[in-house]
This record gives sequence, structure tokens and C-alpha cells, in this order.
Amino acid sequence: MGIFLFAVVVLAGVGLYFMTPEERKRLALLALARVRALIEEIRTGRGALDPLHELLLARQKWPIVAPLLALVCVAVWFGTLFSSAPPLETAIAWGASYAPRTTNGEWSRLVTYTFVHAGLFHTLATVGALVSLGVILERLVGSLTFAAVYLAAAIVSGVVALWTSPATTTAVGASGAIFGLYGLLVAAAVHGYVRPPRLPVSPLALKRLGAGAALFLLYNLITDDLTTVTELAGLATGLMAGTVLMRGVATGRPPLASAALVPATVALIAILAALPFRGTIDARPEIARIAEMETATSMEYARAVNEFTQGRLSAKALVKVIQGTILPTLQADRKRIEALHGVPSEQVPLVTAARHYFDLRETSWQRRVEGLLRSNSQTLRDAALMERSALDTLDELRRTTSSVTAVQAIIQQGPQLGSSS
Repeated sequence: MGIFLFAVVVLAGVGLYFMTPEERKRLALLALARVRALIEEIRTGRGALDPLHELLLARQKWPIVAPLLALVCVAVWFGTLFSSAPPLETAIAWGASYAPRTTNGEWSRLVTYTFVHAGLFHTLATVGALVSLGVILERLVGSLTFAAVYLAAAIVSGVVALWTSPATTTAVGASGAIFGLYGLLVAAAVHGYVRPPRLPVSPLALKRLGAGAALFLLYNLITDDLTTVTELAGLATGLMAGTVLMRGVATGRPPLASAALVPATVALIAILAALPFRGTIDARPEIARIAEMETATSMEYARAVNEFTQGRLSAKALVKVIQGTILPTLQADRKRIEALHGVPSEQVPLVTAARHYFDLRETSWQRRVEGLLRSNSQTLRDAALMERSALDTLDELRRTTSSVTAVQAIIQQGPQLGSSS
């Protein structure tokens, strides 16, 4: 879709290139006049005699929830500007959904992630959609219904992200929740225009909704993030809730009990579906620590070998260093890795490779002990070959976990440190 938009931009540029300066000036003035007229019409509410507009005014003079949601999004984005931390840490600190935090007691992130955005344009796209939907949809269906569907779609989208995305990715943005509101809008349109009694048609409402939807959809098209499974899950949530709640939308709002119960039931089902992910961790920082153990034990052995070659240490004493210090350290580190719980499926191969390293390394040290005790050079060569295989496996683990930074270590320890958003 991004390629399609790029082609459109290129064609538009070619067309502008072949225009005369006077034609380009007239086109720019016409576009500017149309934008100003549209903004003025939306700002002043011209068309107040529109029957749908009068119906909305009678039901609710001002939207409440949509402006509040938009304000929170802007406030969070503005707050992130003053963070000196890396983007990943900043997003999680402000409430982004990150499985090792979300599934370890911070379930509120299934809602707060909708207020965290990837940048200014991402925020503007969300705000534009929320404001346009609030002006029409919130006043039509009521603030409670609007808020309940937003929250339900947000939770469902967040849970679907847990199921479909790697555990070490972060979920940000309100796209899933907004798609839920658009699903509610579609249901309201079906019940309000296809079946009698019908809502009055309103060109002004179409313009207001179109302005916000255009900005929102354009951003998603450019970022190739329009039809992800999480957003489709949000859309389906809004459609399902709207199918039940929007009956009789032309004559009145849904009952308060239904407006709260239906979305709450959907959200509860989604939360139950998230429980299998409870206790998810990022195993990479723990696996990266194996290299520290290997370095420490290798240095310990190198010091002992140096004393051995200088005659200050016997072969039996060298064996004692291996059996009394190095092997226990290696085995303790192996127990640490094997005790990990909640390892996401995409990281299971890393844990398997770590276990393979421990098998090879422990065997290599045992073979070295045997060779030293028997003064058998062949056994020592076998130990060296096995050590090389173990270190090759460790090098592969190092490359795989090279993206683990100090920031990710902090994130992993967050719940224990009490640093939640």
C-alpha cells in the first residue's frame, strides 16, 4: 500500500511539473480555500439546522470522552519529549504494552498502551480520528457506550498482540481501539439507515467523519500498518458490540446497563485469553550472562595454568581448581537457565542452545580433568576440541542476544524494582 501511495505522489508531482506557474498558483489557492472552508464549517458547526445535527444536540451538547482521550494522548506524547532515555525505555515507562511487564502484574498496560505513540504524526492521526468520532458518534450513542467500546477494543487488540507478536516487542498506539469505534460506527449506520426507523442523512456529519478518517487512514497507509490482525480484532470488537447495542439507535441510546455490560463481557473474555501468557519473560538478558560466567571461569583456569607451567601448582591442584571452582560455577549457571519460566516460544531455541553449550562445556572440563589425572595428551586434545565446539555455540548465542542492552535489562527487572507506569 505504501508503494501505491508513493506512485500516486510521483504522478501528482509529474502533473504539477507540467503545469504552468499560473495553473499551479490557481490550484494552490483553490485547495487552500477549500481547506479553510472545511475548517470553518467544522469549527462553527454551520449546518445547525441539519436534522441529524439537531438530534445530536438534543442527545448531548458536547462530547466528553473523545476530547479527554485525545488530551491524554497529546499529554503523553508531550511528556515523552522530555525523556532522555532510549525510545524503547521511554515508551514502556509511559505505559506501552510489553509482555514481560504486562503479563507480570501490569495488566493495565492493555489500556495505557493506546495513549503512547511513535511520534507526532502518529499522535495527530489518533487525535484527528478521536475528535471527529467524538463530535458525531459519541453524541449519538452516549459517552458511556463510546468509552466502553473504546476500552474493550483496546483490550482485545492488546491481547491479540500478545498472541501474534514476539514477546519482546512493544505495542503502542490507539489504532485497534479506534478501529473498534469505527466498527461501532458501521453498526450504527446499518441500524440507523438500513432499517427503519432511519436516522436523517447529514452531509456535515459525513464531512466531519471523513476529515478525521482521512488523516487516520492516510497515516496507516503510509506506515503499512492498516490491516494488521490487531486492528482487525478491534474492528470486529466494535462491530460485535454495535450489533447488540445499536438496535434502535435512531430513537434513542442503548440502556446504560447494556452499554457497560456488553463491552465488559468482551473485554473479560479477552483478558481470560491472555492468561496463558502470564509470567512471560525476556530470557535474552539471562542467557547473555552466560558469557560473563565463561569469561570468569576461563580467567580462573588461565591463572591456575600459569602457576602450573611455572611449577608452583601440581596437576592434582589444577584438577582441584576445575572440580572445586569451575565446574560448580558452570553447574550453578546451568541451573539458573533451567529454572527460567515463562520463556516465550520464539526464545525457546535460545534456551535449547544454551543447554547444548552447558553439555559441551561441562563435558570438556570433565575430559580435561581425566586427561590431567592420567597425563593423557589425546584426552586433553579431545577436551580442547569439545571446548571449541562449546565456545562456538556460545559465540552464536552472543550474536543472537547482541541486541540486549542495559535498557532491556532494566525493563526485565522493572516489576521487582517497582518502576511501573
